Formats: sequence, C-alpha cells, structure tokens
Amino acid sequence: MNKKNNSAEIDKESLALEKFTEAILSPYLCGPGNTCVKADALAARSLIPPKTGKARDFSFVSSSIPLYVSENCVGCMECVALCPDAALRPRAVSQEEHDRILSHAQEPELKDHLAGHFGKPKKFWEMYEKKGQTPAYFSIWVDPSKCKGCAECVEVCGDRDALRMQEKSKEQMSLDAKAIQHVLKEVPSTSEKFINEKIVTDIFLKEHAWIYEGGAGSCRGCGEITALNMALLATSVRHGRNMALVAATGCNSVYSATYPFNIFDVPWTNSLFENSPAVAMGVRMRMDQTGNHDGKIWVIGGDGAMFDIGFQALSRILASGRDINILVLDTQTYSNTGGQASTATFTSQNAKMSRHGKVLTGKEERRKELGLLAMMHPDVFVAQVSPAYHAHFLKTAMEAVDYPGPSVLIAYSPCPVEHGIADQESYSRARAAVLSRAFPLFVHDPRNGKTIRERLSLLGNPSLNEDWHKDPKTGDQLDFVWFAKGEGRFAKHFDDKGQASESLLHAQDDRLANWHTLKELAGKLHVKPT
Repeated sequence: MNKKNNSAEIDKESLALEKFTEAILSPYLCGPGNTCVKADALAARSLIPPKTGKARDFSFVSSSIPLYVSENCVGCMECVALCPDAALRPRAVSQEEHDRILSHAQEPELKDHLAGHFGKPKKFWEMYEKKGQTPAYFSIWVDPSKCKGCAECVEVCGDRDALRMQEKSKEQMSLDAKAIQHVLKEVPSTSEKFINEKIVTDIFLKEHAWIYEGGAGSCRGCGEITALNMALLATSVRHGRNMALVAATGCNSVYSATYPFNIFDVPWTNSLFENSPAVAMGVRMRMDQTGNHDGKIWVIGGDGAMFDIGFQALSRILASGRDINILVLDTQTYSNTGGQASTATFTSQNAKMSRHGKVLTGKEERRKELGLLAMMHPDVFVAQVSPAYHAHFLKTAMEAVDYPGPSVLIAYSPCPVEHGIADQESYSRARAAVLSRAFPLFVHDPRNGKTIRERLSLLGNPSLNEDWHKDPKTGDQLDFVWFAKGEGRFAKHFDDKGQASESLLHAQDDRLANWHTLKELAGKLHVKPT
C-alpha cells in the first residue's frame, strides 16, 4: 500500500514539475519576449525549474569543435572530467549494445559516423579479456549544443591526440547531434560492470549521477565550473541527490541560473555576497528538524564570499561543528565585478584596485591563506585542490562529504579573462600553480589524529623534500617567477630580457614561505643546523 502511495506521489510530483518547466521555459523560448513570458507567481518568486539548462544551445559560440579520434583514445576520461561545459559524453558498451546502436541507425552516413567513434582501448578491451570478462567498446560523443569550443579537452589530451579541433559545418553539426541523441537513446548509461571503482575518473561513466549536464552561461574555458562540477559529482556518487546548494553572489550564481536556465537538478538558492554561510546554517537546521540528517549542503562562493566580506560568516559555520560543506572557487580576483583585487590575490598581481603603474607595482599585500585559517578552527576538514589533479580532487571531495562536520575545499579556479590566459589553458595553468608552489595541494583530515602533523598531508605535490620542483626533462626550476611568465596578469613584471621585477621576487618569497609553513605543520620541514 505504501509503495503504491509513494509511486502515486512521485507521478504527481513529476507531472507538476513538467507543468512548471513548461510554464517557465517554453514561453521564454518562443521568441517574442515579454509578449510570451508571463509576470506570474513563479516569476515573482524567482523560481526556475531544475535542469532547464539542458535546453540551452551554444552551437553559435565558436567556429570550431572537437573531433574525437577513437583509435588514439586510451579511455582515461581526463577530457570529460575537465570539460567546463559537460559537452563530452563517455560511453562503454558491450558487443551486443554496439551492434544494436549500429543496426538501429537508418541513415548510412550516420551508421558510418557511429562505427568510427567506437574504439577498443586496452583499459576496456584487453584488460577485460585477460580477466575472462566481457570487453567493452569505448567512445566519447561531443554535444554540439553544449560545446563552446574552448579546446581545453584538446589541451588535456595532449600528445595522445584523441581530440582535435576542426572547423564547424552544418553537415557535421547535424551529424554530431544525431549521433549523440541516437547513442543516448539506445544505451542510456554505461553498465556498472564496465566501471572500475578503483579508477576515480570512472565515476564520469555514471551519468545518472551527473548533477550538471551543460548549459552554464560561463565564459569559454572557465575554471570555476569545472571545479564545481567535480565537487557535485563526487557528492552525488557518495550520497545521491539528497543535497542542497547555497550559492553566494558571484560568477557561479550568474552562470548557473541566467533566467530561465538552471543547470542543476537539486534544490539550490542564491544569497548575498557575504551571507551564504549563514543561509546554509538555516538550511542545515531545517533539514535536521525534518529528520534529513543525511542530506548534504554545499555552500559555493568565490574570493569575496569566503576570503573577504563573508569570512566572518564562514568562520561561524566552521566553529559550529555542523555538517556543512564549503566550496571556495579561488580565482584570486573578483571576476564577477571586473577583476578587482581581493585578499586571495597574489602579491604583485595586476588587478583593479591594485593596478600596475609607475608608483604601484600591482598588489602589495600578501595573500591571505584561507586554508591555514580554516585549520585553526576545531575539527574542520580542510583541503586545497586543483582540477588539474582530478584524481586527488575527486577523492578529496568524497572524503569531505563523508566527514561528519564542517569541511572546506579551496579549489584553484583559473579565470581566462582576469588571469590573462587563453581559453584552453585552465587545465595547464591549474597544474602550473601546483608545480610552482603558487597553490600547494594539501588535505587536513581531523580523523587522522590529534595533532596537525598527523592530520595534514601534502601528498600530491611534486618534490616534497625540495623548495622548488624542477622540470625532469630540462632541469629548469619551476618557481613562482616561472609560473608568472605564463599569465598576462604578471606581464608588466618582466623587462625586455625576461628578468623579473623586485616586486615579483617578493611574491616568490611569499609563496616559498607559505610552502615552508605547510611543510613545518606537516612535519616535513628539514631545518638545517646553524
């Protein structure tokens, strides 16, 4: 009897949601604007149905799109993990599913296109055959309606050359659109037998767990949305969709819900710049009051919401001991308001309110280390993560949401516009930030002991015993000056001969001092006798 009632309730909710979506999305898409969109109770409450972002089309944004080369693909799915637009859909299929996909394709051109997309990478074919198990064909499908053509996937793939950029044509776009729709219809999801739980990026094959499926209004190559996507998928895999999001005003709240496009299918709300942690506290208390103690909450904010004006509210959550997760999208600048400096900004960086000129040479203050401050609160899980180190990121995010108390993930989030980098470079610059000590990785887990030394791990950083990491091929020192040479925000600190300014060298000293502090806390700093 209960099952029938539950089923009836679900059907009723689905019908109501369908009507809700129809009432919001369809009038907006009809074209004539305010003659179609009603000023009704839904609009008055700023309510947007879940995942309307799936209807958004970005195919006009770029003149090029990635081409997938199946014979070069190893099935690592790094490109899928790093895609800021969730435009790459992976699929591992059995021989039977592969044959069904091809046999149900009516057009010869479509059938040829589909056949060329499937490969037999060692990971899914040879390894399974060696175990006496059913092997799988693997493929990645580019959604032309979601791809903005940033080419970050090509950058991530690198020398493997399984992805290349190609000029768009109407015929190719139509074929790509038909292919991805056909595959998703014939094989809605990858079978669990082809998902290796020990390989963390394989969670991207669990498309039923995707919280974000594209449609965000973010800039091309945005580093923020990649970090946000990873954190939410890790949560969904561990705890399902029993979660709520509280977003602070910033880029993340703008690209997530430019009316009427909502990119999430879990409840979420947008609060003011400084008080999203306070709102999350109220949401947590209400969830607990209704018995939903297992539900997860993510507070999402940038530099202003967490480092600056909202720091006091953040500190209050951390001291509360309540089960609330905080994701800090660290761009080192207020990207949403045109690149103003914040306390997260690197010393010597060129930003609004800290311009580089004849008198001032960029930001003069030292960067605030939010991670160190968060660690000083009682029993708080704290980590610095980088999307470029996706395995470390995903594993750490899962540990954070499993932690029964406050957790803070500070994610390095390149902003191509404000950092002065190319659209495809979010991955490479997020990696360079770790290599150069600009943004070291660490995990502080109170479950690992009573002292900071026991709790703090620096695993994931290169050359742990050295001040600076060196390029294993060239022997070049990959320090902060090396990092700064790759970004426009530090361009004025180099003369015609490529020599760094005194201000930039001070910034380098600051980054080294921060690295030494972390090593000292972790018990890894070797002090030479005087």
